[in-house]
Amino acid sequence: MINKITVFLPLMSTAFQTILPKINEWRSRHVNKNTFLILVAILVGLVAGFAAILLKIIVHNIQHLVRLILENPSFNFLLFVFPLIGILLTVFYVQRFRKGKIGRGVGNILISIAKRSSNIERDKTYSHLISSALTIGFGGSAGLEAPIVVTGAALGSNTARGLKMNYNERTLMLACGTAAGISAIFNSPIAGVLFAVEVILYEFSIPAFVPILISSATASVLSILFYKEKLFFLITKGWNMNAIPFYIILGILMGLISVYVTRMAIGTEKLFKSKKKPYQKAIIGGVILGLMIFLLPPLYGEGYYSIEKLLEGSYNSLLENSLFSGFTDNAWFVVLIAVIIVLVKIIATSITIGAGGNGGIFAPSLFIGAVTGFAFAHAVNLLGIIHLTEANFIVAAMAGALSGVIHAPLTGIFLIAEITGGYALFVPLMIVSSLSFLIARYFEPYSIYARKLVEKGLHGKDKDRIVLNRIKLKNIIETDFVSVIPSDSLGKLVDKIEHSKRNIFPVLDEDSHIQGVILLDNIREIMFHKEQYDSLHIKELMTQPPCILDINEEMHDVMKKFDSYNAWNLPVTEANKYIGFVSKSAIFTRYRSMLIKQSEQNYS
Repeated sequence: MINKITVFLPLMSTAFQTILPKINEWRSRHVNKNTFLILVAILVGLVAGFAAILLKIIVHNIQHLVRLILENPSFNFLLFVFPLIGILLTVFYVQRFRKGKIGRGVGNILISIAKRSSNIERDKTYSHLISSALTIGFGGSAGLEAPIVVTGAALGSNTARGLKMNYNERTLMLACGTAAGISAIFNSPIAGVLFAVEVILYEFSIPAFVPILISSATASVLSILFYKEKLFFLITKGWNMNAIPFYIILGILMGLISVYVTRMAIGTEKLFKSKKKPYQKAIIGGVILGLMIFLLPPLYGEGYYSIEKLLEGSYNSLLENSLFSGFTDNAWFVVLIAVIIVLVKIIATSITIGAGGNGGIFAPSLFIGAVTGFAFAHAVNLLGIIHLTEANFIVAAMAGALSGVIHAPLTGIFLIAEITGGYALFVPLMIVSSLSFLIARYFEPYSIYARKLVEKGLHGKDKDRIVLNRIKLKNIIETDFVSVIPSDSLGKLVDKIEHSKRNIFPVLDEDSHIQGVILLDNIREIMFHKEQYDSLHIKELMTQPPCILDINEEMHDVMKKFDSYNAWNLPVTEANKYIGFVSKSAIFTRYRSMLIKQSEQNYS
């Protein structure tokens, strides 16, 4: 089955790419720019929406089959085995078909925008569907949202690239793909738009809102047509004003838990990165994850089944099929298990991804929020302080967790309102989400997605750095410099100066390794002393360049070196071999032209 999927999806992707040039030719004749952006946004919405629906159907069918097997108590031990199988299958796919590289997480999309001019590899239009379906379908404790966001972004980026769109338009289509993915996976078009604006786009203009909105709505319509199942049902008649102090406490609590989630996820990921053997890592992580799920079955998969049960009031579901099922009559024990689940869910998610599985932190954040909201409200009710509507607190805490972890309060508020139908709870959602966001941002200035940008010296809000890093060193290297060798005489150098328009001469050995440079200003006084033409040699006249650049260096680092050494021209090497010089003025010229072009290429 894996082989069929790995052949079918790439073929679809290839077929889609072959159609794009024909569409591009047709549009150049018949459609203006603004209309064309809308049409492409609809196309991206349709394709990304279809991808999300396909992923949901595959995963939910696998999970349904697994649950049918687990209904037999004698097969409970398979809770330990299935997650390991899923991770091993994912690692096999990545190693066999993707050469060990897949680029997990929304953070990689942000890096693509900042460093790769919003170009995303074509294989990501399908590779994340396959790998996440294997991981999560068999019980990996992660979410589908990050894989579908990556898939939608890749579809948007590659569609724009096939249609020869510029950087701004390509970024817009990338955002359309992410909005469509979120919209289709949750049947929540507004949340899809807000996610794209809050998380993906570091720059936003009002005209860009229209294509994203249309793409998100298109995907939502497609999802409703082909996958009508609603994620959660919430029955609420509103909320009580007396509960406001408890919503405030919950908001503070969710902010602190969001910080815990972010730091634990990063720490666990670093721990697994130190292990290099993929199958060994998969087995170790799969065994640990399987044991955790066997002891605490709600950790299985995304966790949406448990959230649904909690909203229905079936609190004992947290103990179902576990070693603790005999304690369902002890209400405080249920609260204790809920607290333990909150603390270990992020560890289970991080192990799932760190061991080689593919998934995201979006769904686990919702799960952590739901269980926290239940534990908090249930404990307050048991203490008899006040009677709280537990379903309302479950919903509010879900919004708080999402706001704190991904630093997107509007997405958290509207997503939860859309998927639960809890529009009557807007005020509690706003209180909990805003407090959670503010507290989480105080302790963790960057979201869990933006941390990858920060680690690479980038941040979505740093426009200068992003524009700089879109300039590739290899594209501005000047190669028309006349080289000399250390044993050349002054006379030979003077002869080369006569035939050169440059005032710098690289000194190279026989293997093209740079030994130094000759600066015309340094030899001007002696170059007319003919009596020294044979006695003086290059090795006596050359100086060392202040530093040597590597062709793979990022432009931001290159500029720091220019400033640090007060240099205007620096040599560039590739694999330690000289290939040319780059000048500070050339970088400034390219930077200025990119800013002008970017200001002209608006979305209107």
